[in-house]
Amino acid sequence: MSQSNRLYDEFARLVTDAAGVAQGVRREAETVMRGQLERLMADMDIVSREDFEAVREMARLAREENVALKARIEALEARIGAAPAPADPAAGAGKARAKRAPSGQGGPSA
Repeated sequence: MSQSNRLYDEFARLVTDAAGVAQGVRREAETVMRGQLERLMADMDIVSREDFEAVREMARLAREENVALKARIEALEARIGAAPAPADPAAGAGKARAKRAPSGQGGPSA
């Protein structure tokens, strides 16, 4: 009877050791895979979640500021009765250049 108990004890110890080895192998495999994935992501220049969230917050704040500034500009234009600026900055710049240079005196020729 004591011989069979000893056999069971040895078998239980063997199974426990095997489970410990399996967990160690699993942890080692996870560590290797994590290292490989981090290296791959670094090589691909993938943005981290924290950086993405920070830039997204900056963009949100910039949009809010743009809306506030646009409202302020519209209020100021309404106050002075000025016409709104042209939508195309290049077209507005061309008109301003034409106004500055008197005709025939060094202005752009057509």
